[in-house]
Amino acid sequence: MTERFSFTLHGTDGAARRGALHTVRGDVETPAFMPVGTAATVKAMLPESVAATGAQIILGNTYHLMLRPGAERVAALGGLHRFMDWHGPILTDSGGFQVMSLAKLRKLDERGVTFQSHLDGSSHSLTPERSMEIQRLLGANIVMAFDECTRFPVEKREAAESMRLSMRWARRSRDGFDAGAEHASRNALFGIVQGSVFEDLRRESAAALADIGFEGYAVGGLAVGEGRETMFEVLDFTTPLLPADRPRYLMGVGKPSDLVGAVMRGIDMFDCVLPTRSGRTGQAFTRRGTVNLNNARHVDDSRPLDEGCACPACSRFSRAYLAHLTRAGEILGAMLLTWHNLQYYQDLMAGMRDAIGRGALEAFAAGFHAGQAEGDIPPL
Repeated sequence: MTERFSFTLHGTDGAARRGALHTVRGDVETPAFMPVGTAATVKAMLPESVAATGAQIILGNTYHLMLRPGAERVAALGGLHRFMDWHGPILTDSGGFQVMSLAKLRKLDERGVTFQSHLDGSSHSLTPERSMEIQRLLGANIVMAFDECTRFPVEKREAAESMRLSMRWARRSRDGFDAGAEHASRNALFGIVQGSVFEDLRRESAAALADIGFEGYAVGGLAVGEGRETMFEVLDFTTPLLPADRPRYLMGVGKPSDLVGAVMRGIDMFDCVLPTRSGRTGQAFTRRGTVNLNNARHVDDSRPLDEGCACPACSRFSRAYLAHLTRAGEILGAMLLTWHNLQYYQDLMAGMRDAIGRGALEAFAAGFHAGQAEGDIPPL
């Protein structure tokens, strides 16, 4: 393990990159997918089960943890790593997106955001400085700058105002992060590029963040309804603006095809609730596309969900059993399908890392898309 955060770029294949994050909690091979542990747990998974899928880093969330159980309480109990018994690196989202999407009666101004909790209506304030303090109390290894996630669709003037506010908050986030001297010296702060779908605004935002200086750079404000084609267009002109020697993180994305397309456009890091949320509703991601275990076609099927997968759902149980658990609302069904989906995502990332190392990502992507288009195995 290293004494401080750093990033190594091992190689490229077109715009795609293979590298590694070096953190005080261990290394993370990139491109990487981070399972979402919003409230100090990856839902339906034990920490060792998450690690068994190949995940090397997870995500926690400032907004949820500040409301329950409270950042000061987590700190008093030894920090988020000890609290949830996850020994690898943790990235914490700043809470800005959740304030905008979940909180009641929110009011935004230059200082920050005041809001009422979606849990009990209690009043709270979140500023760049407080967000940095909370993430420091949690013990995050990668801290995200506090920003406003611009809504979509949006007029360009509003997008510009929102982006420039986020850039002013980014400067305050940098100062607030650096104020935690010991924590700051060992860990990382990522800035977040905003600007909606407008190239000149993204360019202005990226330049402002580079001028401040961050250990990594995220692309925010996507996967908010703009569609995949538009998202890829934004990445095409945004990722080249980011420093090549720093990691690039696409926030809140996405479906397997989103990951493949974004890696091919130079993204190194991802997070999304989709694999865990889908696992709790009977949806499974496989090499042949998405499978719905609620469908009656599976109830007599003795074959595995995905014969190429080594997770417990596929190696130990039949589609019939998984369908039974799902239709009966049994907790084990959610656990097994969540494990499978996280395994599939980690296998996909490992496959892309290997392909980039061999200069074969185009062929890997073609094979991926062919498998997805082929569709599920025929019914018995």
